[in-house]
Amino acid sequence: MLDVTPHPLVRQLLVDYLAIVDAELPGRVEGLYLVGSVALDDFRPGVSDVDFVAVTAEPLLPDAARAVGRTHARMARRHRRPHFDGIYVTWQDLAADPSTTVDALDAHEGRVRRRGPDGGDPVAWHTLAEHGVPVRGPRREDVEVWTDRRALAAWTHRNLDEYWRRWLHATSRTVSAQGFAGLTAQGPAWGVLGVSRLHYTLATGEITSKSGAGRYARETFDPRWRRIVDECLRIRGGGSGPGYRSPFARRRDALDFVAMAIDDAHRIG
Repeated sequence: MLDVTPHPLVRQLLVDYLAIVDAELPGRVEGLYLVGSVALDDFRPGVSDVDFVAVTAEPLLPDAARAVGRTHARMARRHRRPHFDGIYVTWQDLAADPSTTVDALDAHEGRVRRRGPDGGDPVAWHTLAEHGVPVRGPRREDVEVWTDRRALAAWTHRNLDEYWRRWLHATSRTVSAQGFAGLTAQGPAWGVLGVSRLHYTLATGEITSKSGAGRYARETFDPRWRRIVDECLRIRGGGSGPGYRSPFARRRDALDFVAMAIDDAHRIG
């Protein structure tokens, strides 16, 4: 394993994962790349998950899929946090549109399932191509990874409506589980920084971290939004002292920001 991980929690998780998966599937995982917050230099203990792309030479058939399931069940028992979430694909899958990876295995919080008919999204592919951290296998520059800026933009526009508008509507309902979640610190940070990431992608064609998105939002949008953006950056960074005395006011400002940012993002080509 390459000595590439910036945080000891991540490194220990990788040591344990490779030992388990190599025992369950000897020689099958030929490549392992970190994407997400680790690759984007924004890993925050207690907040971030560790996202990966694992690569095999051939698709994983049912017996191998069960072995992957056992691997991640063991990982979840050994490491409650951070979660080790990712996808199992072939080298050929990486060179193709991720929406076609309908039979790939997704691991999420210790559970493994087959992808559905819509396949995957292009964010992991673009992150791997531009920022991926190799743990096992060739350098990312030596791996053929599919990227397409138009497809990334089209997916981003859909995600703004299919996920974030629904999140906005659900969090706006005061008497609901998601409405109450919006009163926690992490609820506003999830919305404000998440939508800002998508705005950044549409504006630049690139991928950024949640913290990078907050810094971008702070400089891009009207100064009246800086209070809520700064609060979400403080939450993301684990800073002390709330910037809002009222969680209701914080949720209101976060929801207003998200609504504004979605509309503004759709005006970008």
